[in-house]
Amino acid sequence: MSVSLQKGQKISLVKPGAPGLKKVMVGLGWDEVEQKKRGLFAPKPQDIDCDASVILCGANGKLISTDTKKCCVYFGNLRHSSGAIVHQGDNLTGGGEGDDEQIMIDLPGVPAEIDKLVFVVNIYDGTARHQHFGLIRNAFIRIVDTSNNTEICRFNLSENYEGMTGMIVGELYRHENEWKFNAVGQGVREASRLQNLLNMYN
Repeated sequence: MSVSLQKGQKISLVKPGAPGLKKVMVGLGWDEVEQKKRGLFAPKPQDIDCDASVILCGANGKLISTDTKKCCVYFGNLRHSSGAIVHQGDNLTGGGEGDDEQIMIDLPGVPAEIDKLVFVVNIYDGTARHQHFGLIRNAFIRIVDTSNNTEICRFNLSENYEGMTGMIVGELYRHENEWKFNAVGQGVREASRLQNLLNMYN
């Protein structure tokens, strides 16, 4: 049975009697609030393009590299060189039910130098387009055991994120030889570019 997490709550992914968890799918989803036209002749509001990414940090909480392709898995770099972290691709509109973007993680295959995987979402060009997470609803992150397609946990982001163009959603991290998940839910005001979020971990 899936565990529903609150902001700041942590959970071990190794259940008693089931230590063999190897591969998980991290699903992130969101829905766009219907945007109203600003006037009779105003152009139709643009779709909100949310991008999910994984920032890779070492034991010190800092990026493992200054090279974006080595320290981040995102729409421009869908597969980590180890093959253990694979992004399934970019969803440009957030339309449809269920997960909007999915990231596959082979836990035993994650290189030892990676101590923490930070899952973030940012609104591409959000500032220029006057878009923010106040226009997003039903946002969530969930972790699924791919061996039996069972959802382990889910974190629904229910706070008001008005004015925020980025979000630190959650973290997978190592703790005493096991993997844990931390439900973060921290809004970031200026994150129209992924680099803004990477800079937080320099």
